[in-house]
Amino acid sequence: MKTKYIFLFVLLSTSLSFGQTKLIEKVEQKEGEIVIPYEKYELENGLTLIIHEDHSDPLVHVDVTYHVGSAREELKKSGFAHFFEHMMFQGSENVADEEHFKIVNESGGTLNGTTNRDRTNYYETLPKNQLETALWLESDRMGFLLSSVTQKKFEIQRETVKNEKGQNYDNSPYGQWREINSKALYPYGHPYSWLTIGILEDLDRVDVSDLKKFFLRWYGPNNATLTIGGDVEVQDVISKVEKYFGDIPRGPEVEPLKLDPISIDTDRYVSYYDKNIRFPALLMTLPTVPQYHPDEPALDCLGEILGTGRSSYFYKKFVETQKAIQASVFHGTSELAGEFTMFVLPYPGKSLSEFEAEMRQALEEFEKNGVKDEDIEKFKARYESSRINGLATVSGKVAQLAAFETYTGNPNYIQEELKKYLAVTKEDVIRVYNKYVKGKPAVIQSVLAEEDGQPAKPDNFEPTIEGPNPYPTTDYSGLEYKRPESSFDRSKRPIPSASPLVSVPEVWTTKMKNGIKVIGTISDEIPTVAIELTINGGHKMEANMLEKSGVAEMTSSMLTESTENYTAEQLSEELLKLGSSISASVDDNTTTITVQTLVKNLEPTIKLFEEVLLRPKFTEVDFNRVKKQQLEGVKSQQKQPSSIASNVYRRLIYGDEHVYSVPASGIEETVEKITLEDVKNFYTNYYSPSLSELVIVGDISKNDIIKKLSFLTNWQAKEVTIPDVNVNKKVDRTKIYLVDKESAPQSEIRIGYLTDMTYDATGEYFESYLMNFNLGGAFNSRINLNLREDKGYTYGAGMYFSSDDDPGPYTAYAGVRANVTDSAVSEFMKEIKLYADKGINEDELSFMKKSIGQRESRAYEAPWQKTGFLRRILHYDLDTDYVKQQNKIIDNMTVKRINELASEKLPYDKMNIVVVGDKKNIEPGLARLGYEIVQIDEKGNVVKDNTKIDTSK
Repeated sequence: MKTKYIFLFVLLSTSLSFGQTKLIEKVEQKEGEIVIPYEKYELENGLTLIIHEDHSDPLVHVDVTYHVGSAREELKKSGFAHFFEHMMFQGSENVADEEHFKIVNESGGTLNGTTNRDRTNYYETLPKNQLETALWLESDRMGFLLSSVTQKKFEIQRETVKNEKGQNYDNSPYGQWREINSKALYPYGHPYSWLTIGILEDLDRVDVSDLKKFFLRWYGPNNATLTIGGDVEVQDVISKVEKYFGDIPRGPEVEPLKLDPISIDTDRYVSYYDKNIRFPALLMTLPTVPQYHPDEPALDCLGEILGTGRSSYFYKKFVETQKAIQASVFHGTSELAGEFTMFVLPYPGKSLSEFEAEMRQALEEFEKNGVKDEDIEKFKARYESSRINGLATVSGKVAQLAAFETYTGNPNYIQEELKKYLAVTKEDVIRVYNKYVKGKPAVIQSVLAEEDGQPAKPDNFEPTIEGPNPYPTTDYSGLEYKRPESSFDRSKRPIPSASPLVSVPEVWTTKMKNGIKVIGTISDEIPTVAIELTINGGHKMEANMLEKSGVAEMTSSMLTESTENYTAEQLSEELLKLGSSISASVDDNTTTITVQTLVKNLEPTIKLFEEVLLRPKFTEVDFNRVKKQQLEGVKSQQKQPSSIASNVYRRLIYGDEHVYSVPASGIEETVEKITLEDVKNFYTNYYSPSLSELVIVGDISKNDIIKKLSFLTNWQAKEVTIPDVNVNKKVDRTKIYLVDKESAPQSEIRIGYLTDMTYDATGEYFESYLMNFNLGGAFNSRINLNLREDKGYTYGAGMYFSSDDDPGPYTAYAGVRANVTDSAVSEFMKEIKLYADKGINEDELSFMKKSIGQRESRAYEAPWQKTGFLRRILHYDLDTDYVKQQNKIIDNMTVKRINELASEKLPYDKMNIVVVGDKKNIEPGLARLGYEIVQIDEKGNVVKDNTKIDTSK
């Protein structure tokens, strides 16, 4: 992506045309401005084509954005746009069922689709030789979809959408707040009064013919923008787009949707009970302005002042005082309206009515204190940093171009947006506060963690659910599908040219005198630097202090609190002013400190990095707050089905005496025992350069960055031994471990065992990854096609190996509808057994080879991809060309070898099956599967009065 991040906009008032295609405008590079270069064209059928050339990586990103989302839906007919996001992957006239994912995957690409209130987009990132494949696929579903949309497919995808709703909303912590919020904020019939996923009852009352009419009305080429970016040539793109899209007829004309701004005349109190949460929530939402409105930047700034960073009013009032685990403010906008939302997640104990009063006090304090110069400075620095980082990938740039074109008609709107955001003043912020927030009525929502919990105030608002539609409706009469006539045979899949040669990043290495291993690469496409310091050990260092598990994570959390020269608030403020970030995290094997900054702010950011690493202060006040946050977070996990399933599974896999039997965050009993002295000792004893590895990716040379990081050479090395945590826990026979989650609409499933393999990039571990690909490692894997696409049991299912320095588990996972829990477990075990006993066929081997073998072109594009690649080389002492060795392994892989590995690595008769769900409803079905059932609680302890149901004899 060698565009060097600085461009100039040039408007061409020309009528140049290429066949059916007319050039509208062009943006060219020039130093001094942040813009994305492109050429914009329009086909005769109204399709907008935007092309962005970027020859730095041999890949191409294709995005088709339709200007239709849930805002074009109507009462009793919601969820259609999102539903088409699913249907568009179910085959079209010339692409067989389930083939879209398969074709893109085996071409070495990745793909997805998203829907929001105002638009739907579909996109692929592929090696550059597969551009024509992407255009063939996208044009076939734009012009030739409806003949393949059947009632049966409709019904299967309807079940998949229900599973998505259950997994991401109904069975997810705080999952229903937005749905309730939208109904309370927007008037009856307003298209924003329901979520993009829709109201499921609406999908139950319609049939496939309603869906087809929606498609015919909104998915024509004249309501779409095709944006193509990457290693392409403009003339070649135009000719291919004309070939594949030029004969698709124009759809009905689409007028902009314009609705009056909404308002509410009094505070609306609403509440609901969520059994999946520990912390209640209080949310206050006010209506504001649509996207791209002149007041949007100032409202965004107001939100940051109130709720971002340690100096923000909400942090200081609620988090710093240990009244809440989290508090924030954000301003979200869509095409028709905006929402200014303030929220607090209080610790249990204090009434929500008191928190409402304190939220209002925070606003009064802001009003009294006003806006400071540094508030504006921080806001603009964060904006600049986020905009530049958005140019890191072709997909990111294409997404920006497509969005700007769709909503404004100007792909270069980034110029206008920059002017607006960088022109925000203190006076602007006060003005929008007075206009949209001060004293204005709001939707005030209480999310209750207890069934008998008390909301901030009794509910005083019930949304209207019946009556005539007060909003405009769409005439769907007279719409008929007329199959386009093509001048070529669309049934023939394009034959790509040879795969592009891919060069791995050029790396440099060194070793500091105190033992730090260093690896880096120059990445000069955007002016940023990423630094990642990994201290090996992490959670594993707690092996000899199991009673204090969680101290490694607590120590890492304390690093970004107070230092010797900065309070926690000052540290946060300095980073915000720079638009930089420093974070610390822990996993089983490592503590990692990540630094991200613009090049121009590298030196002051490195000074803060030095403070964080070498001069943490570990104050009692910071410790008490961090400990409370970690302890309450651990307790919160015990309410969440997905976390319960993963944590219980982990305990079964490793056994009670192993350090990995508990997550890195610890468990309630261990976190409670941690003292400030434990944190200090952990830092003193286990943070050492002798265990450290440093990765640097950015627009800077080796000599320059080593010089700027010279402070690291003053870090004193010490003798540190990483504990040996090998375990040989075997499963005697497959059993079901059932955790009762009363009334859960979905069940969480985990199945697997602990392998004896450590990570090996070119050995048996890598071969096992290849073996599993067709079973559970791809969207088109056997298990996902079975449970999601064929049966509609789940939103997604998969299987994976996960090892690092120590042997890790093989895990199968899914969240399924409660009423099919036993069937889903049965299908999991059936697929695993069939794969282990019978293996794969030549077609599956070919699919795996093509899919994995061609991925390399998109493996090193973004800075974070390069960071991961370099980290792997450094930590595992790999050759810089180890990917070539992997490709040889892929090329030489055989059906016989895959089948040998499947037989060896899939011991289906010796696996743990964990199910978290409503015992009363799912246990009888599980009992019929023939496995012993052991009931355990959410911590993994056997329930004392448990009656084991053993039907295995």
